[in-house]
Amino acid sequence: MAYTDASLDALRRTGDELADATVAELFARGEVGTFNTLMRYVSTAGAPLPDGLPDVAREYLEATRTPPSWVDWAEMEKARLFFIDNNVHISTALSFASMPACYVVPHVAKLLSASHGLQYPSKRMAETGQFTVRLMQPDAFEAGSRFIPSAQKVRLLHASIRHHLTRENHWDTATLGTPICQEDMIGGQMFFSLLVLDSLHRLGIHMSTEGAEAYYYAWRVVGAMLGVDQDAVPPTLDEARHFLDLYMVRHMGPSEEGAQLTKQLIDLYEEVVPGTFFDPIVSALIRHLIGDTCADWLQVPRTSWDTVVKAVPHLLGVLETIEDRSPLGAWALDRLGHLTTVLELSSLTRGRVMHYAIPETLKKDYGITGVPRTQRWTPPTPTV
Repeated sequence: MAYTDASLDALRRTGDELADATVAELFARGEVGTFNTLMRYVSTAGAPLPDGLPDVAREYLEATRTPPSWVDWAEMEKARLFFIDNNVHISTALSFASMPACYVVPHVAKLLSASHGLQYPSKRMAETGQFTVRLMQPDAFEAGSRFIPSAQKVRLLHASIRHHLTRENHWDTATLGTPICQEDMIGGQMFFSLLVLDSLHRLGIHMSTEGAEAYYYAWRVVGAMLGVDQDAVPPTLDEARHFLDLYMVRHMGPSEEGAQLTKQLIDLYEEVVPGTFFDPIVSALIRHLIGDTCADWLQVPRTSWDTVVKAVPHLLGVLETIEDRSPLGAWALDRLGHLTTVLELSSLTRGRVMHYAIPETLKKDYGITGVPRTQRWTPPTPTV
């Protein structure tokens, strides 16, 4: 699949027809509050929908309650095993590479500032963490799982943001494109898949080609469930590289919102880490994973840990050697990864389960009032 500026320009003008129509109808009928109240009790797949749910919402939930018919379940199981084997590293990549990558795209940073509030970075991080953990559960697509309802609600959340920002021309669509457009949704999919794999490689994690491809495949399934046009999604990691390179060249740069969001992210994790001695490692990890240019745009402080962090791949290599040679060591490291992920989520959420709801208003600042380690994976080479 060949991507060009013209083809991405077309994606910038497109949202999510099904979710957008649903949200518009809910707002037109004044039923957003009713929907949010009733959907708070729908947290598992297969649960009966509550009485009183607006018809348009019921129709949307029925239409989106199953995964795409083309899903390869064997590939999804490979992705789940890949996540189990690398969960702590994936959490690191999501926190210190994927999220800052979002912030280095000025219009995305502007949108995140409008929709989540600069003073609540833990909410965004917790939502991303919980969503990924739910995706990688063995029963993620079965009755009783939490993933499918989460995907349904996130899709409506995105549509509500588009609704708010465009209804009274409080978003410069001509310059910035449709909020959370198809191009940005695919870009986000690349941040949470290919960029995570890039970061694991940069950290020296030994990944198989099979595992990396499965992890990317899982996020293609996620994209489909979040309303991403699958005809426009890169089907392979090589094509994903081409898309991501072009997307970043088109959009990345410094912004006040990006710098502020990054500062909030650094402050958040420095608060989570006990004591102060290790605080600079947060900034150092971000700089190591996204590179000096992007880190400078985001005003990531330079610290004495910048050099130390470069030794992380050597340390992780030692740990992987222990894991490969000792069943007990493998078990211990898997448990450590699991506990680290759980602790991180618990710290970010203060022990609460995050609830995805349609925001009835946005920030007033924007004028809105209403497997085996063989065939080691090597990242695709840059294309731009």
